[in-house]
Amino acid sequence: MAKSGYLYILSNKHRTVYYTGVTSQLLIRINDHRNGMGCDFTKKYNIRELLYYEEFPTIYEAIQAEKRVKKWKRAWKIELIKSLNPEMVDLWGEVSTLGQPELINDQSSRT
Repeated sequence: MAKSGYLYILSNKHRTVYYTGVTSQLLIRINDHRNGMGCDFTKKYNIRELLYYEEFPTIYEAIQAEKRVKKWKRAWKIELIKSLNPEMVDLWGEVSTLGQPELINDQSSRT
C-alpha cells in the first residue's frame, strides 16, 4: 500500500514570506517547523504558521503538486490558500488534533 503525502504552505505571522513543502507525516513536519527544526529558510524568516495543506493518495502525487505550486506566482499561492482558509489563519490547531501517534513516539525518542 502506497503512503499518502501532504502538500503544505507555511508563512510568518505577517504573511510576508511563504514556504511550500511536502511530507508524508504532516503533524510531525509542521511541529518541527514550529519548533525551529525545519529548513534554514523557515528558521531565517521565522516561518511557523500553517496556512494550507492538502492530502494526496501517494507521496509521489504530493511531490508533483509541490513542484507545480513552487513555480506559481505569489498571488496564485495566496488564492490557493484562501480557497481553503479565507482568513489565512494558522491551521495548527486543526492539524494538531489529527491524532498521528507517531508524533508522540517520535518526540519521546528526541528527549
